Amino acid sequence: MDLWIATNNKGKLNEFKVLLNPISNLKIFSSSDLSVFSAPPETGTTYLENARIKAKALKAVRPEAWSLGDDSGLEVTGLGNLPGIHSARYAGTNARDSENRAKLLKMLQIRNITDRSARFRCCLVVLTDQGEEWIFEGVMEGQVALKESGLMGFGYDSIFIPKGESKTLADLEPSFKNKHSHRALAAQSFLQKLTQ
Repeated sequence: MDLWIATNNKGKLNEFKVLLNPISNLKIFSSSDLSVFSAPPETGTTYLENARIKAKALKAVRPEAWSLGDDSGLEVTGLGNLPGIHSARYAGTNARDSENRAKLLKMLQIRNITDRSARFRCCLVVLTDQGEEWIFEGVMEGQVALKESGLMGFGYDSIFIPKGESKTLADLEPSFKNKHSHRALAAQSFLQKLTQ
């Protein structure tokens, strides 16, 4: 089974390879393996719409294979659930992860927000080799840390403390994230449907 994942994010791709490892005959490719593919603009207003845009764009280039589009983000309660679907470009179109994290921490400080509760949300859209659409979602609750901590992970991991934990995702072992994260939960649902 060939699965093409619509991402150029190496951290996300490596995560998917670990999460989907239980599928023995699975070969994973990403959109970065294609010389003719350019990522479509994420014009959706929801995670689902953006994930679908990515999955369909990749399916158009590899119609015989399975394609997976993922959209995820961090929603901070005190910021009206921002950055949300804009998480990857919160500090600008080509912003680095460190710039997005810095802006988020600064916004919480400037606005003197005490409610730092937050959640990571993920939506996966999988288009099968037969053209069926499968949708999976995952949510991980937690809060935004006062400052960055940890070297593992990517994105907002170094400022997100999962519910029930005292360390950030970037401080916790990768095995924790691969079991409990928003993306892990969505991927687990995908695996369950595959093995039904």
